[in-house]
Amino acid sequence: MAADVTSSGLRIDKWLWCARFFKSRALATDAVAGGLVHVNGERIKPSRLVHVGDRLLITRDEQRFELIVQAIPVRRGPAPEARLHYIETDASIAAREARKAFAKLAAPAPAQRPDKHGRRALRDLRRG
Repeated sequence: MAADVTSSGLRIDKWLWCARFFKSRALATDAVAGGLVHVNGERIKPSRLVHVGDRLLITRDEQRFELIVQAIPVRRGPAPEARLHYIETDASIAAREARKAFAKLAAPAPAQRPDKHGRRALRDLRRG
């Protein structure tokens, strides 16, 4: 692992995995290559080094995170330890909370558990 960590940064795919934004490094690499991760406003490659102070924009499913890198992790640790490596901006938190509240209002909870056909309809609706 010491070969991947330089004195100035860490590969973005590895940082995303260590910070627990993706379950595997391969998923992180695919997200970066697919244009779902931007560093300082520009699209990047998975081999790009991330540095302390960089601003990341991460899109995962329907969630968007805007972060400022605070530290370079040495290992993939537990979630509370991973949260110490970044700070999410106030605008990002507010936008995610507003989206969550809107989604809650848009789809009220059903009175009972959906049957097989209802589950299929919900699954198709989510997939678009």
